[in-house]
Amino acid sequence: MQIPIHQIGVAAMLATCPFAASHAAVPENSQSSDESVQTSTLAPIQVRGLQTRIVNGPIDFTSTTTTASRLGLQINETPASVTVINRETIEQRAAENTQEMLRGVPGMSASSPPGAVNVSYRGFTSGQVAVLYNGINLQETGQATRPVDSWIYERVEAMGGPSGFLSGAGAVGGSINYISKLAQRDEFYDVQLRVGSDDLRSAAIGLNRQLMGQEGGTAHYVRIDASHRSGDGWVDRNSSRATQVAVSVLSDLTAQLSHTLAYEYQHEIERSPYFGTPVLNPKEGELKIDSKTRTKNYNSRDARYEQRVQWLRSMLDYSLSDAWQFRNTAYWYEARRDFRNVENYNYTADNSAVMRSGPYLQRHEHQLYGNRLETIYNGTIVCLKSDWAFALDGSISYRTNFPSSATYLSVVDPYDFEVEDFFDIPGMYDSFQKDRRTRLRTLAISAENRTELLSNVQLITALRYERLKLDLNNYRSSSPTNPAHFGRSYSATTGRVGLVWDPASGVNLYAQYATSADAPAGSLTTTSYANLNDNAKLSTGNQVEVGGRFSFWDDRITVGLAAYEIKRKNVATPDPQNPRTTIQAGKQSSRGVEFTLGMQPTAALRLQANLAFVDAQYDNFRQKIGNDAVSMAGNRPVNVPNRVANLWVDYDFHPQWTASAAVRHVSKVYGNVANTYYVPAYTLLDLGVSYKLSSNLSVAARVRNVTNEKYAVGTNSISYYYAGAPRTYELTLRAAF
Repeated sequence: MQIPIHQIGVAAMLATCPFAASHAAVPENSQSSDESVQTSTLAPIQVRGLQTRIVNGPIDFTSTTTTASRLGLQINETPASVTVINRETIEQRAAENTQEMLRGVPGMSASSPPGAVNVSYRGFTSGQVAVLYNGINLQETGQATRPVDSWIYERVEAMGGPSGFLSGAGAVGGSINYISKLAQRDEFYDVQLRVGSDDLRSAAIGLNRQLMGQEGGTAHYVRIDASHRSGDGWVDRNSSRATQVAVSVLSDLTAQLSHTLAYEYQHEIERSPYFGTPVLNPKEGELKIDSKTRTKNYNSRDARYEQRVQWLRSMLDYSLSDAWQFRNTAYWYEARRDFRNVENYNYTADNSAVMRSGPYLQRHEHQLYGNRLETIYNGTIVCLKSDWAFALDGSISYRTNFPSSATYLSVVDPYDFEVEDFFDIPGMYDSFQKDRRTRLRTLAISAENRTELLSNVQLITALRYERLKLDLNNYRSSSPTNPAHFGRSYSATTGRVGLVWDPASGVNLYAQYATSADAPAGSLTTTSYANLNDNAKLSTGNQVEVGGRFSFWDDRITVGLAAYEIKRKNVATPDPQNPRTTIQAGKQSSRGVEFTLGMQPTAALRLQANLAFVDAQYDNFRQKIGNDAVSMAGNRPVNVPNRVANLWVDYDFHPQWTASAAVRHVSKVYGNVANTYYVPAYTLLDLGVSYKLSSNLSVAARVRNVTNEKYAVGTNSISYYYAGAPRTYELTLRAAF
């Protein structure tokens, strides 16, 4: 009798109930927001005020990262470009949501139109960039990665390049890992209130308390973080509200055993979502809009986007000895997303009117069940210090779609118009019709090793074998080209080998080779029958990277450098003999350099900066145009900038006052594979000032997009581009005890 893997995951959660045992204290770091297992003595409870840690200064290359390894490596022990944006940095830079948190990652750009989430990293986008939540891969970088309020997240980590050895399928350009706040052995309160332009109102609270027990014995701690945000958008008739809650309980069961149970809930509603601004004809070269339509909203009067997301994780940490440590993570994820929108807007040939079309009703239901067992062994190989990490991962994912659309055309004056209620559109009904469901079963085993070849030379290796079984059920009329059921199995072996060398004090060099695998087109959870039928194997990628990290001037200047080349093959591309079908003959590549800098010239002045250049192109790729498959070799992929730069400066001009500035530049991006049109480069300036009223209370004012730059963060289709926000103001009050 076979037991479904999702039942195994649920059983593991119940078996590791935090109150199932009672006993003495666990080592302090046996549970942290890191995914690694560590040991030390239990820290006493402390009551704290506002964070005093310096940010936007020298980069901390000693930060431990869980995204690049399960061995608990520091950044300077990792043969890869790794970025960690911690909680203090998120607050100092006033990153409102998960997408703004990513600006600290060299070369990364992102935008979030309601119909998709566009992330570009090292020349790759969409399904080629893995987005993780606490190390869990949803196998989707679309709606599942829509930006949400940053309050419940402790930090975000990113690693550039292939990372399939740890993240699984879908990590060619890199991996992004959002790590949630979890209960700590501490006591504190955090409160944040924010108001701003467009009727922005936001309130957030966090607390961490000891429930029962005492130091040196059985103890339980609870943490609750909650936020609510509402406001009007900067386009007409657009408004939104969002609520998030994260609750976790940390239980010290014995001196070697601890358990954390964590639950997260997110709910967001957006009314009349902004799907973009129509582009003036002709659509070639630099795309242009009529500035008088920048704030116009051509969506239906009662259009809507809504999402509800829930996470449940059970994490059991056991330290058998100084050499052996274990962690088991059982998890459940559930999401439902509803759309009802008119999504396409085009000008008439003479640009005198706007044609509205594309009414679309959709529901996504997504469930994920899984369990991950990790083992860490610290030992030796022939007298050489050698550490191992082993993992066994299993998960099952269900994704069901309920799409409905209709043929519809409404022609309106660009400036003065009325729009309909969505269900007044002929052919649109207030009911959902199940279209198809995909089931993705994943089983993977992985191993990592760090061996100290010399006192200053370390060899880092990793290997992962993964089996994926994908099934598609069609709930509508079946046909030979769209059968009632179809499935395919995939397998992938990915890995990494790297060297880290510390030739002198303040100098850290590395080199690595890494591989990855991903879906030939789109993502596995959103695939269509045609993609399953035509593409028999996964696309593969590999990267060569060299880099270094340097510290100067008594560690007051830190520099990071990385150079890489990534190649991806077996990409789905139209068959030149039969453009109606695809073959896996496409190739894609990128090469680039990344530079990061952190400085503290004086006790009062701090800055950080990053700069990235990437040359990304299709080496062999065709696009169906009419009845032909036309070569696009040499062209740059859509929505990939070849240059991204960021700068943050903080100046304490008085013991209680700090002035801040942030500058961001993103180069132009093409809107189609043929590279015949693009949106131009843009540069944004944000300014802020904060005043510390006491050790527990501060107030900050910020102006975003000070110059009121009119820009687009990317193209969303051939008919329009997605404009960025104009100048806005906000005031934030924060208290911590």
